[in-house]
Amino acid sequence: ILASILSLIIYWLIRDRYRVRNLNGKHVFITGCDTGLGNSLAKWLDKKGFCVIAACTTEKGSQQLRSCSSLSLKTVNLNLADSNSIARAVEFVTEQTAGKGLFGLVSNAEGTAPVGPTDWLRIEDFHSVLDVSLLGLIEITLKLLPLLKKAEGRVINLINAKGLMAFVGGGYSLSKWGMEAFSDTLRIEMQHFGVKVSVVEHGFFKAEVVNSDIIEKYLFKLRNRLTPEIRDSYGEKYF
Repeated sequence: ILASILSLIIYWLIRDRYRVRNLNGKHVFITGCDTGLGNSLAKWLDKKGFCVIAACTTEKGSQQLRSCSSLSLKTVNLNLADSNSIARAVEFVTEQTAGKGLFGLVSNAEGTAPVGPTDWLRIEDFHSVLDVSLLGLIEITLKLLPLLKKAEGRVINLINAKGLMAFVGGGYSLSKWGMEAFSDTLRIEMQHFGVKVSVVEHGFFKAEVVNSDIIEKYLFKLRNRLTPEIRDSYGEKYF
């Protein structure tokens, strides 16, 4: 038993010392780079020497990121709820990689609202989250797989750990559980092609807009559109 434990410790130490070498020419595509974790990761990888392609939802986000990065960092506008926007982004990535393949795909963008009691929601409320956080992620991953296989790259899906606890209605937790299942299946299938698939379940980060403010805004919006019968059945105390 002691020999097994010692062997495991040695294995972990050796594995954790491994670093990717020859970063020149290795392209990494990151979604959700306007602010937050995606933005910070794009800047960090750019400084490390990777060829970063950062997807932003707004032109303002793209301009701000380019202004504080090297000339090698490229940006592209991306709306994960729009298949045409995804197709344009994939075409851009294909052009930038110039036959080398894609070394890394980091999916970070997510739709968070609305969340609330399931009884207060409509099917379009679920679509507004799932179309971005789950279906959009799946679509762009599928379209980039040929480039990832060519470079024997890796897929990294960032998942907020709070999404793994189903304590509130809406599409947020559904999207995170779905990302886990999609990633686990893809990991097994892509081993044949030398493509690695990882899930990073990160903790809480302070964003520019406090999440509780967004949730409160949507709760008022959801409550105001309820029929009088449903609103009265919950009452003021519940709200």
